[in-house]
Amino acid sequence: MDHQRLAQLLFPQITKTPEDYESIYPPRDLPAGAKVTRIGPSPTGFVHLGNLYNAVIGERLAHQSGGVFILRIEDTDAKREVAGAVGMILSAMDFFGVHFDEGALLDGDCGAYGPYRQRQRAEIYQAVAKRLVEQGQAYPCFCTEDEVARLRERQQAEKLNFGYYGAYAACRTLTLEQIEEKLAAGMPWVLRFRSQGDAEHSVTVLDAIRGELVVQENYQDFVLLKSDGIPTYHFAHVVDDHYMRTTHVVRGEEWLATLPMHVQVFDALGWQRPIYCHTAQLMKQDGETRRKLSKRKDPELALDYYRQEGYLPQAIWEYLLTVLNSNYEQWRLENPGLPFSEFPFSTEKMSHSGALFDLVKLEDISKEVLCALPASEVYDGLLAWCREYDAEFANLLARDRAYAEHVLALGKTGERPRKDLVTWRQAVRFLSFYYDERFQQDDPYPQNIDPQMRREILQRYLQTLDFADDNEQWFGKVRVICEELGFALQPKKYKKNPELYRGSIVDVSNTIRIAVTGRSNSPDLWEISQTLGKERTLRRLLAAMD
Repeated sequence: MDHQRLAQLLFPQITKTPEDYESIYPPRDLPAGAKVTRIGPSPTGFVHLGNLYNAVIGERLAHQSGGVFILRIEDTDAKREVAGAVGMILSAMDFFGVHFDEGALLDGDCGAYGPYRQRQRAEIYQAVAKRLVEQGQAYPCFCTEDEVARLRERQQAEKLNFGYYGAYAACRTLTLEQIEEKLAAGMPWVLRFRSQGDAEHSVTVLDAIRGELVVQENYQDFVLLKSDGIPTYHFAHVVDDHYMRTTHVVRGEEWLATLPMHVQVFDALGWQRPIYCHTAQLMKQDGETRRKLSKRKDPELALDYYRQEGYLPQAIWEYLLTVLNSNYEQWRLENPGLPFSEFPFSTEKMSHSGALFDLVKLEDISKEVLCALPASEVYDGLLAWCREYDAEFANLLARDRAYAEHVLALGKTGERPRKDLVTWRQAVRFLSFYYDERFQQDDPYPQNIDPQMRREILQRYLQTLDFADDNEQWFGKVRVICEELGFALQPKKYKKNPELYRGSIVDVSNTIRIAVTGRSNSPDLWEISQTLGKERTLRRLLAAMD
């Protein structure tokens, strides 16, 4: 076989060589130990938690080592591409504070190692593919999809490994003359890798998360270029990671099965392999079992979910770092005032079994993050979210900033500050009772408080209410009401001898609380009344007596 002749037949338009691209994309001038990482999302219009999960890893590895973090758009599957998807990816990553040093932009690229969209790199792939043909390491395959399907049926019947290999690689032994005839006839073809692997052999691959992996050597003649000249992922990422000088490839563990194919291409081209980092799949506890997060079942898989609900990007980062590094929580306890970017992230502390995604834990972390922020920052963040998702409440907030900040500061002082806020959407629900336009009764009055008793409690409360009282004086008057109406001052006494009392002080205070706030759980009622003011508080108490 004249491989030079074959290469020219297949790629007559390709004039550049792999060596030319070595000059165009030279090794990067970076400090010793600096890492070059990338994420390569597909522009399908669905930006998911896994994209952010791997982006956090890539960003930390690159930026804490003085390296480079790249956004590459892997758009080789044109059928799945959605208009505007690149903008969605950029917007999502920017919102969550993931910043790239180079890569794709809305229009064009930023960086010297582009283009950063794979469909624009076709000539680079074809130049490398041409070299593989010249070396006898790749060949054209003219088999149709039906022929490949029949091959699979035959292998299934014979209980053999599926695939295009050995005696089942029909086009592997075509002569140059046969290939020329098929090309002259206009038959479509794909380019396959001519594997020299053996299923009985193994290959060792270094993984920064999983350590040294010993995997079965690839023996399949897999497709490098599709019939339109666009590469498969197996070929494209190898070429891109080499010429972009990627040092660490962060990707999901679903690629472990095809890892032998990828390292085989690196080796065939004489290129240094990057260090792979195969991350654990994000799992969800579903009853007694764990399962993968599902696009159909789990809205929290979509990054838009967190934006629409109003989770702070900082809270998402804090949570993901607890999932990614087993020592992050201890570090956070020891360094409560430091930004998460100061944490020494390490692949060695990453789990290689399923990573459990826990929304309840995320909510707890979100509470901590919001509680630590000053009221002015909470106000700014809430107002920005409301302007996009709740214009009416945004107008209420903007009407009186001082009032809103006072509301947001309630309960944040002392040894045990309240942690009422979780997300901006939940914050709107929680804070709504401070505004007459959103006030409503969410919780029922205590079961043992009938309408007549409710009116009696509220009437006595109104008669004694004095906005000049401090908290202690105010509560003393509530205690007097309890005693006069036969309610136990100590809930324990009521529980021990319920027949002796109408209820406890909890029932009385909750009756007042619901009348004023519409709910049974709120910050300190005296502080709330002081914040609402005399006129608004009295109006609500009177309305509750009807």
